[in-house]
Amino acid sequence: MDRIFGGISAMKTMSAKDAKNAFGMLIDHARAEPVAVEKHGRKVVVVLAVEEFERLTSLAQMKTDEDENVRKKAVK
Repeated sequence: MDRIFGGISAMKTMSAKDAKNAFGMLIDHARAEPVAVEKHGRKVVVVLAVEEFERLTSLAQMKTDEDENVRKKAVK
């Protein structure tokens, strides 16, 4: 499942077939760290814990709010 590049562990990957056949294992791994699911050797989706999704969504919203505040100040 892991892909190692130059001694550095990259995101865990799993084939779509393995993800289907071992869905519980996919969930277990995704709760610890994001898992890329590959189809025909190409990453097509990433599965991640809801807490990580919420954290990323919150960061994106903060960035959007910050950009909006900068835009409003520039217009004044």
